[in-house]
Order: sequence, then structure tokens, then C-alpha cells
Amino acid sequence: MAGNIHPSASAQVPGSVLEARQWTKILARYQQPSAARSIFEIAITAGLFLLCWVLMWLSLGVSVWLCFALVLPAAGLLMRLFLIQHDCGHGSFFANRAVNDWVGRVIGVFTLTPYDFWKRTHAIHHAGSGNLDRRGLGDIDTLTIREYEALTPRRRLLYRVYRNPIVLFVIGPAYQFFLQHRLPIGLMRRGWVPWVSTMATNAGIVVLVAGAMWLAGVKEFLIIHLPITMLATSIGVWLFYVQHQYEETQWDMDGNWSRHQAALHGSSHYDLPAVLRWFTANIGVHHVHHLSSRIPFYRLNKVLRDHPELAGVGRITLGESIRCVPLVLWDEDARRLISFRELRRRAGAPKSEF
Repeated sequence: MAGNIHPSASAQVPGSVLEARQWTKILARYQQPSAARSIFEIAITAGLFLLCWVLMWLSLGVSVWLCFALVLPAAGLLMRLFLIQHDCGHGSFFANRAVNDWVGRVIGVFTLTPYDFWKRTHAIHHAGSGNLDRRGLGDIDTLTIREYEALTPRRRLLYRVYRNPIVLFVIGPAYQFFLQHRLPIGLMRRGWVPWVSTMATNAGIVVLVAGAMWLAGVKEFLIIHLPITMLATSIGVWLFYVQHQYEETQWDMDGNWSRHQAALHGSSHYDLPAVLRWFTANIGVHHVHHLSSRIPFYRLNKVLRDHPELAGVGRITLGESIRCVPLVLWDEDARRLISFRELRRRAGAPKSEF
């Protein structure tokens, strides 16, 4: 599934820690944001989202099915707003840190995501991505084969339920964005900042929802906005999943782990069609993002144009990504993710034992 890269004049094949570090130096030249471009991206995304929302509201008087036909583009635009918030969290969308933070906080009210709290948990994810000893906050729970086999039957069942696609991509995202984000879960003892972030976002959400219900009507708001938000959260979690949960990803114990190697070889290049790349704000170029998170999303395609050898690293197409869903356990010996079915096949055991 993952392609190999080839040497070019600009860089060597990134097969070692040193070479992976060299890429960060090469990519530094792409980190400067353009204020005009960033403002344009916010304006076009927010403007189109508002237009979709208004059209859905107006179409309710004609047909509820016409309204629902606009749910997908509206959800894509809401997700794109979240990815702009994501870039703000990395300090990559504007040169000024305060502008990044305040834009991120405002967008967080629309995406149901307390910005300062999320920014901290996402930084933890970046700091330990691919490190088996630092799994947890900001990650999708993934066990090694040995860890899974050491569990009690009840704990195995719970893990299997958690990794069920319906739970992972439908129930889980709804729980996370509607409920879990209402408290600074995971950072509740880390001072006042996570609490202020979540409570201020909650207050903003209440004001926004109350205003929208007053303008559009309570029933109309729920018919329009709930499907948009539910779909956007599911797509967002799917993207995050595919970025790290693919067969040839790279995980290591702390002693063998390198942040640069994990960034380059533990994050996928989700090679999507052009329209989907626009809606997903190039987040599929995730290996480059992890190597240099200060690059604004609108410069990531230029990185691939200038350094085409990076395009084949961890490359997964839209069709191939479906095959990532069953991959649930890290095989430390084979150094790849496997499915429950493969584990059963290896053991030659009946299904009930796993």
C-alpha cells in the first residue's frame, strides 16, 4: 500500500533518523504564511458554509430531501473550518500567534472544539505519535498483539467494541464533540487554561445555538444542523484514523523511537481526488504535516510538487483506505497493523476465543 521514495537532487532517500531530520530543514522554507491567502481561505470556507446553511433552511419549505441533499457539502465545509482551526493551533495560519489563537477560539465555537484545550492535547499527539510508550491523549487507542492477548475476556470484548466501525466512526465522534469536549477530559488537573477554554467555548455555543434557533426556529435548526455536525465529526475522525492507522505505519518503543522517523513513516499520504483535497484542506499530506507542522495547509501541495519523491511515502488512495478499517492490532514482530481475523488465522483458533 505504501510506496517507496526515490532519491532526487534536493534530498536523499529518508531511510534513517538523520535523513528524516534533513527533511525538516528542507521543509522550513514553506512555513511562512500569507495573511491575504489565510483570510481568503477563512472567508471562502465560512461564506460557503453560511450559504449552504441558508439554502438548507430555505429549502425546508420546498422539500426536506432537498435540504438533506446539501448536508454533505455543508459538513465538508464545517470540517474545513475545523482544519483551519487545526492550522491555527500549530501557529501556521498567521504569522502572529495572538491572531492564530483568537481565530482558532472563534472557529472552535462552530466546531464544538475548545481551542486551547484541543491545542494542548493535539500537541501531545504530535510529540508522541508512533511511540508505543506514549499512547493515550489525542490518539485512537491501539493495542499490540501481546497487550491484547494479556487482557481478560471482558477487556478484549470492550476493545473489540471500541474498534467496531460503528462505534469508532459514528457513536465515538458524536460522543467526543457533543459531550466529551464540554469538559477538559484528560487535562482537568492541568490548571485553569483548559477549564477557561472549555467553559468559554460552551458559553459561545449556547449563544450561537440560541441565536440560530431564534432566527431559524428550533425544529428547523435541529433538522439542519444536527446532520451537518454529525457527518462532519464522523468524517473528521475517519481522516484522523487513516492518517495513522494503515498497514505499513511505523510504531516503536521509546528507546527506538524517533520523532522525525515517526513523522515521515508513521503518518500517511492520503492521496485524495482534487475536490476532496480542497474540502479536507490537504490534511491528507499528513507525513509532511508531521515533519513540519508550521506549514500552512495551502502550501502542502507545493511541497509535493517541488519534492515529488515525498508523494510516494505512505501513500494510500481513497479505495485503499477502506482496507485500513479492520487493522486493529500492532504486530511488534512483523512491524505492521493486523486485523482480528489475521490474529485468529495465525492461532488457528475458533472465533469465540478472540
